[in-house]
Amino acid sequence: MAREIVLDTETTGFEPHLGHRLVELACLEIEDYLPTGRSFHVYIDPERDMPPEAEKVHGLSAAFLAGKPKFRDKEIHADFLTFVGDAPIIAHNATFDRTFVNYELEVLGVPGIPEERWIDTLALARKRFPGMHNSLDALCKRFKISLSEREKHGALIDARLLAAVYLELKGGRALTLELTTREMAAQAIAVARAAVYGARPRPLPFRSTEAERELHAQFVREVMKNDELWSKYGL
Repeated sequence: MAREIVLDTETTGFEPHLGHRLVELACLEIEDYLPTGRSFHVYIDPERDMPPEAEKVHGLSAAFLAGKPKFRDKEIHADFLTFVGDAPIIAHNATFDRTFVNYELEVLGVPGIPEERWIDTLALARKRFPGMHNSLDALCKRFKISLSEREKHGALIDARLLAAVYLELKGGRALTLELTTREMAAQAIAVARAAVYGARPRPLPFRSTEAERELHAQFVREVMKNDELWSKYGL
């Protein structure tokens, strides 16, 4: 499976070289474009004031952040790098997030994350929707991804929204069906081979959730009406 990390940050401003700092960092792990449930999320004490215009965006005050871990603390930068590992990193307007993350790392004498490892969803969206608004909000509305839980910008909720947007940019529901079809076909092939070459296996347990049952039924319908799928998956 292809492991990737969806990342988002909140900051005190726009330019780390002018003294602005990270205040929130969130990462979600995805495999084959779908969240695994594993995440890394921290609030960070920026060791400076919070400009009012930045607080209006994300709602994080200097008082709230005071006493939170600092990026230089090992449980922040070291655990962040451990979680990310060598996976590609997906971010919206990746140059912004990369600049802040790498600045904080380099201040500590730690090598930054190379540019070639970053995937910019803003660039992907501009290529797919040239001349259109391609902010995260605009893409969520275009793909009908709910923004109901989002009152202000926040790294964790924005990372979750971005993961959904990234799936849509890479093919959306059609891709999800294809991946699910491949998984189910592999299971079917394994059962068929076991029946031929070994003891007859016990029936697979029936899917437990309504969503899984619907995906299974959809797979069966697709295979039954399409001869190409039979040959494609070796059934």
